[in-house]
Amino acid sequence: MAADNTGRLWVVATPIGNLDDLSPRAQETLRRAALVAAEDTRHSAPLLARYGISTRLVALHEHNERDEAERLVARLQAGEDIALISDAGTPLVSDPGFRLVRAARAAGIPVSPVPGACAAIAALSVAGLPSDRFVFEGFLPAKSGARRERLAELAGEARTLVFYESSHRVRECLDDMAAVFGADRPAVLARELTKLFETVLDGTLAQLVARVAADPNQERGEFVLLIGGRPEQEDARLAEGRRVFALLREELPPARAAKLAAVISGAPRKALYGSEVGDG
Repeated sequence: MAADNTGRLWVVATPIGNLDDLSPRAQETLRRAALVAAEDTRHSAPLLARYGISTRLVALHEHNERDEAERLVARLQAGEDIALISDAGTPLVSDPGFRLVRAARAAGIPVSPVPGACAAIAALSVAGLPSDRFVFEGFLPAKSGARRERLAELAGEARTLVFYESSHRVRECLDDMAAVFGADRPAVLARELTKLFETVLDGTLAQLVARVAADPNQERGEFVLLIGGRPEQEDARLAEGRRVFALLREELPPARAAKLAAVISGAPRKALYGSEVGDG
């Protein structure tokens, strides 16, 4: 149980684009804290300056969090309040902060959220895909082989899938998703949410692949990818066949991979080979 004279760690959500989305409560929390632990102080300084907040910033990121958490906990134990923010959105959601929160809780220090923007939830709210149950996967592996392997593990998931992706990998990621999940799987590409060039594209994975390929602007910015879950009517053998095909495709030509996946799973070979974008 926390001592009466300990500080409190405030986990504060910040805007994902539009700076007007910083809530009055978040502003006041940042203003009253003894210091603000930020993922990148250079990125967060303009946000604080916009609202006339002069609280000192300290860096807390993936490279220093293990060591910095101990120092920050000591300050919390000494009675100081600390606000934790990330570059955008809710801290800890594909951002640093987990070690600090865990260390603070282990030390009996109160940890309170100041909720606000989260790119994954914002995208889900406008996607038009089922949102009653969903799976947040964050960023997929950077290399195609590992990425397809992880996607294959998710091929049978019935819940809506939510991913983050970077601008220099979004096109390759869509290609891999179409190959693994099937080109006709419904999907949404949400780009630059709450910013000037916000776009939300929906359609099948094949359609999104084509739209991004035709418009280089759709490869710029920050992305949330949402994929509809496996349709209930989709044959279980086909789902398994696609999973096996995605794994074999990394080592074999598409035709050979499809033939072996069909033998292993009992799924139609043509359906598997047809899931490779640009084939058949």
